Amino acid sequence: MTTLKPKYDFKEVEAGRYQTWVDKGYFKSGINKKGKPFSIVIPPPNVTGKLHLGHAWDNTLQDIIIRRKRMMGYDTLFLPGMDHAGIATQAKIDARLKASGISRYDIGRESFLRHAWAWKEEYANFIKTQWAALGNSVDYDKERFTLDQKLNDAVNKVFLSLYEKGYIYRGHRIINWDVEAKTALSNIEVEHEETQGKLYYFRYPFTDQPGYLVIATTRPETMFADQALMVHPDDKRFSQYVGKSVYIPGSKVEIPVIVDDYVDMEFGTGVVKVTPAHDPNDFEVGKRHNLDMPLCMNEDGTMNEMAHKYQGLERFTCREKLVEDLRAIDLLEKIESYTNNVGYSERTGVIVEPRLSLQWFVKMEELSKQALDESTSEFVPSRFKKIFVNWMTDTYDWCISRQLWWGHRIPAWYKDDQVKVQIESPGSDWTQDEDVLDTWFSSALWPFSTLGWPEITEDFKRYYPTSVMVTGYDIIFFWVARMIFQGLEFTKQDPFERILIHGLIRDAQGRKMSKSLGNGVDPMDVIEQYGVDALRYFLTTNSAPGADLRYEEEKVESSWNFINKLWNITRFITMNIEDINVKKDSEFNLADQWILSRLSETIKEADYNYEKFEFGEVSRSLYHFIWEDFANWYVEFAKVSLKDEKQNQTTQWVLIKVLKDILKLMHPFIPFVTEKLFLEISTEETIMLSSWPVADYSDQTSIDIFNEVKDVITKVRNLRAEHNVAPSKPLDIELVIEDKNDLEVFAKFDAYFKKFLNTNVLTISQKLNTSSETIVLVGSKIIAYVLKSDIIDPLMEKEALIKQQSDLENEIKRSESLLQNEKFISKAPESKINLEKEKYEDYKKQYEIVVEKLKTYV
Repeated sequence: MTTLKPKYDFKEVEAGRYQTWVDKGYFKSGINKKGKPFSIVIPPPNVTGKLHLGHAWDNTLQDIIIRRKRMMGYDTLFLPGMDHAGIATQAKIDARLKASGISRYDIGRESFLRHAWAWKEEYANFIKTQWAALGNSVDYDKERFTLDQKLNDAVNKVFLSLYEKGYIYRGHRIINWDVEAKTALSNIEVEHEETQGKLYYFRYPFTDQPGYLVIATTRPETMFADQALMVHPDDKRFSQYVGKSVYIPGSKVEIPVIVDDYVDMEFGTGVVKVTPAHDPNDFEVGKRHNLDMPLCMNEDGTMNEMAHKYQGLERFTCREKLVEDLRAIDLLEKIESYTNNVGYSERTGVIVEPRLSLQWFVKMEELSKQALDESTSEFVPSRFKKIFVNWMTDTYDWCISRQLWWGHRIPAWYKDDQVKVQIESPGSDWTQDEDVLDTWFSSALWPFSTLGWPEITEDFKRYYPTSVMVTGYDIIFFWVARMIFQGLEFTKQDPFERILIHGLIRDAQGRKMSKSLGNGVDPMDVIEQYGVDALRYFLTTNSAPGADLRYEEEKVESSWNFINKLWNITRFITMNIEDINVKKDSEFNLADQWILSRLSETIKEADYNYEKFEFGEVSRSLYHFIWEDFANWYVEFAKVSLKDEKQNQTTQWVLIKVLKDILKLMHPFIPFVTEKLFLEISTEETIMLSSWPVADYSDQTSIDIFNEVKDVITKVRNLRAEHNVAPSKPLDIELVIEDKNDLEVFAKFDAYFKKFLNTNVLTISQKLNTSSETIVLVGSKIIAYVLKSDIIDPLMEKEALIKQQSDLENEIKRSESLLQNEKFISKAPESKINLEKEKYEDYKKQYEIVVEKLKTYV
């Protein structure tokens, strides 16, 4: 009985199955109220676009964990959701509007937000389609979006609470400014790269005497906002100039020369310009010296009226023109090549501009300390805890305001010089802050805001803290650290018990996947070619926790081949089973005992590695058991047992039992095909809700005995291969088993030995009976004697002996000649002479043996 087609067709297997699971409610949490709760919240993908291969990897790791726990009897919650991704999504919407010939300023905030929500719906549908294609067993009833009203309530609660504690404040600070997105960035939204630039040396003329001071700068365009030149108080070279004034080059703007020990006397000329609104260090100097802090640049990176004739020019265009103009009037001393660590916006890629701005900040000192002192979340691998600790040590205050329209509006209201932080408007003449909060501010609350907090809901009580967080090492500081300190601050608990860290997906050459390299891989394309099960198996079994993964198509194909092997095994078994409810009706034979024992060992090994998230190790042990132990050995032995009337039913029972457990063990990796195959051999409704395999059988004696049987068969097979003897050729073999008890055990295997050794004559006894020449294969309990004439062709052996005789004759002549050579005897070291004599005697002995053997062929 079988309904399985001869060839595995993943498209037919996967078609419609996911929707069936959803319709029947298998993914829902709370079905098994008696089970211990186990929860995972999905790291919410941004609604900026479709999921990439990294998302597929991340989601599949989570799904593997959840599917196994569900089968183990846990009440599982796999909570899905998406992130509004403020800057990134707004940039996409702006680009779409621009393509239509309009900007967000043309249509206003309300209209822009309607466009944004339409974008969200469009891309949320794409993402949900991909979740289904990947087989993510998420509870759609609990789906959340970071801009949901309930999550907005949580964000406001956190903002107000932190503000009341004095942790949130508004102030002028130098922040990272994205001139394209026209918004502030936090430090971790800036990617620093070594960039080849230039160091410009300019002359600042004295106002009341001839001469000048020379400064070195990488950013000439900011000089219009200079407020002073500065020297070190101990620098004797410039002490006479302190208190004097100089002109900003090319202008009549006067600035003083001041002293401050911030100056590095060894860098550049020892004189530096102070531009408080355009440099974080200069900002601190400006506060110490009570300097003004004007900006010479607009929000979009163009120059303002302070730049005079350069007003309206883009900052780098201004730089070029300014340098040329100052060269023309001899105020440019020189230009040097200079490698600098330049910050780039993670979102738009533009060079970040340090800029004085009025923003909202979170004081991080106390929150960081609390996270370092109280967090007990286990990082897997543990080495990644160091990244968390390093990031939370000596933290900067977090700039949380963003000059965007898409996001959580800051709950602050202004009237003249008054500021009120509250959710509702204080009155009609109050204006709400135009800015929104950093995306990570709301994402930091994800593990508990999604469960109903700040209300203490039933879901919150049951599923929080969440059990595992799965994410990449690249956002430990972006997201994981923030979830931990916000979780501890507002729930007094770590938001998750364990954190599984994975790496990045790279191409086959180890390069990061990117649009510029054109080496990205769409998971949907892989699914179309190989099926989702093959993709899932590849993604989760080819790297260790924390390590990067290289995408290699041949390994995806290899995964498909393994699944096909599982299909073929199941098909063979179902073709040889009369009734899937067959009952065991006899004692287990040795092969049954061995495979059931090996199954239990494999379950233990798989469970151990599943709990450590070592999915590559899980797959290795399962692969070996399925392919080697089960398919290559037990199934082959079963072909004999199935023909035995006494053993037939029990063999069928064992085949079904082992196959069911194999499919269950593999289900978290390859859910679609395992469901299809499981339903072929089971009356249960679904594999998803079946019980996880238990290691309940152990018989070490049977393992030892069966391994001995395997050893004999393997050695004979290897002997055939070494001598090019066809597997179909019968051999005369005698098995000698000296121990009487062992003899009785192995004698029961005579039918198996005859089949797998392919014997013409098989003898099993305590002593060797044959007098014919044999080849001996020694095992720990069994010694196999194979008739030599069955293995070695006499003519070929004679030819080999004749050649060996000729070679030895030549060696003997060479050795005799050398030992009779007086020069050799007189000049060679005694050790070398003795070695040659030993060789000569050895050659003669070998020669005598060969000659004697050749006499048997006369």
